[in-house]
Amino acid sequence: MSSPETPTEPPEPDDPTWSTQPTYSNLGEIRAHLLPSKACRPRTPGSRSTDPQPLPPPLPKKILTRTQSLPNRRTPHASSIQVQLPRRPFLGSHSVDKSQAEVGPACPPAELTFGLTDAPLGLSLCNLHSPEAVHAALAARQLQGLHAIYARLRARFMGGHPGPCRPGHGFRLLDSSPCAESGDALYYRVVRVHDDAWHILVAKVPKPGADVPHPWGLELQASLSPHFNLQGLCGVVPEGTLPGAPWRGAVALAAEVPERTVAQWLVEACTQPPEEFVWAVALVLLQLSAALEFLEAWGAALVELRPENLLLAAPRGCAATGHPRLLLADFGRVCPQPPGPPGSPGPHAPQLGSLLREMLGLAAPSTTPLTAGLERLAAQLTRLQPSASRTRGALQALLWGPGPEVRGRGAPLAPWLRALGPWLRLRRGLLVLRLAERAAGGEAPSLEDWLCCEYLAEATESSMGQALALLWD
Repeated sequence: MSSPETPTEPPEPDDPTWSTQPTYSNLGEIRAHLLPSKACRPRTPGSRSTDPQPLPPPLPKKILTRTQSLPNRRTPHASSIQVQLPRRPFLGSHSVDKSQAEVGPACPPAELTFGLTDAPLGLSLCNLHSPEAVHAALAARQLQGLHAIYARLRARFMGGHPGPCRPGHGFRLLDSSPCAESGDALYYRVVRVHDDAWHILVAKVPKPGADVPHPWGLELQASLSPHFNLQGLCGVVPEGTLPGAPWRGAVALAAEVPERTVAQWLVEACTQPPEEFVWAVALVLLQLSAALEFLEAWGAALVELRPENLLLAAPRGCAATGHPRLLLADFGRVCPQPPGPPGSPGPHAPQLGSLLREMLGLAAPSTTPLTAGLERLAAQLTRLQPSASRTRGALQALLWGPGPEVRGRGAPLAPWLRALGPWLRLRRGLLVLRLAERAAGGEAPSLEDWLCCEYLAEATESSMGQALALLWD
């Protein structure tokens, strides 16, 4: 029987057989860092040294590039391996060298132009060194964004116009009782059906004994394009189309479903805190002035402004507790009124002043700046009789600025007019940020947001100056 073999010791570093041993690969280096260290091997009587086992020599470092570390069918050429890449700072949409990043006002080389992601900004690298060019680009994009937000919210709040009635449409009465009652008419909800499409409309039924409407006003109402604050007509329900209908004869169909009148709303709204009530009154009058501005542009005027004939409806896509949408529906009292020369008295100013004073008298005394501004506007409506367009601009300035502190009493005209431009650009930027924050939180825009967006999107330094002059001169 042969004796057991003596264990072979590992070779020393200077052993001639060491060079023939396999070298460590990168995979072995990674595994050496990941696996726990091995316990020391017990010493044997045949060991040639009492010193501990020597550590292996340091592993060679290997520089890897991202493309070379991935599997590839072809062997990379030695010249394609880069040992070290220069660090590049980020400037614009490209990474450029430090020597190129210190470019002054002179234009950069052609290869440093913006890519597709920055092309819509309308800026080049030359413009980035000019604060005026950057500010102008930001202001233009903010204005473009406000116009886009305004158009989308308008389509959302109006919900799309149902269009005129056609011979193939069918009708069905939803309720036997009216959904709203104005001074001259009752409104019943009706469903119009055509194939798979249906719309909820309202039948406008005149009250017995109501005044005979002006035929020109009814023709104007039927010919007007859809407007956010004007009641639009879709057609007529012929007599006998709806069996059991609580009216006789043919009645007109309107696109918007009203909930109540301004007179009914005032009874409930005046119980709110004075600050909230005055703000809601200003929003209602703002929409009314927009409707009257549209009439004045068409050469028409409302003979008598009655709160019981001003309808309120919930805008589509908004919370039920939000501000209502005003609808001017009393076209029976609309008559032709040719527009006068610029600066001529507005035909609706005295009635608007009386209605504003009547509304403010329902609220508890308040000392807010908005209340003082509305009282001032009521006095100016009676004294100066501005057009509905100027009245609308004054209400917008009272709600969202600029205030009298921007104008300054007794200040020269030119300096504060120049200050309105920066104020407008700053206000637009703040509105975009606020809408973005609310959208990120999942909050739907309100009617007030849309009206403010409309104001800032169409306002100019001249229009704001006229509004401040009407209020505080």
